Amino acid sequence: MPRLPLFCVAVLTVAAGVGVRALFDGPVPKYAGDALYTVLIYMLVVLILPRIRPWVAAALSAGASWVIEFAQLGEIPAVLRPLLGSTFNPPDLFWYAVGAAAAWAAHTLWLRRTG
Repeated sequence: MPRLPLFCVAVLTVAAGVGVRALFDGPVPKYAGDALYTVLIYMLVVLILPRIRPWVAAALSAGASWVIEFAQLGEIPAVLRPLLGSTFNPPDLFWYAVGAAAAWAAHTLWLRRTG
């Protein structure tokens, strides 16, 4: 998969996360941010490993998000809290899976249309 479109999608993912937080209150930006966080991890995985299968990238991105969430049960260093969070929240695990599934579906569709 070409890296420039992946990089652009990664930038748009960050912009979407910032936009959702700016436009909405309550649980919408929280859980949309969780899903988009996993989409960003997915994009980074595919940037690093461009030939990776979509289901593997989805599993890795969801897994990384879950590891970070479970790490919040312990002490996250203060300098890393803005990036990794600080409070374990079980519903986040579901939204990470939603983000991974959405990225998997988009990636699979992209490969079918271009391949």
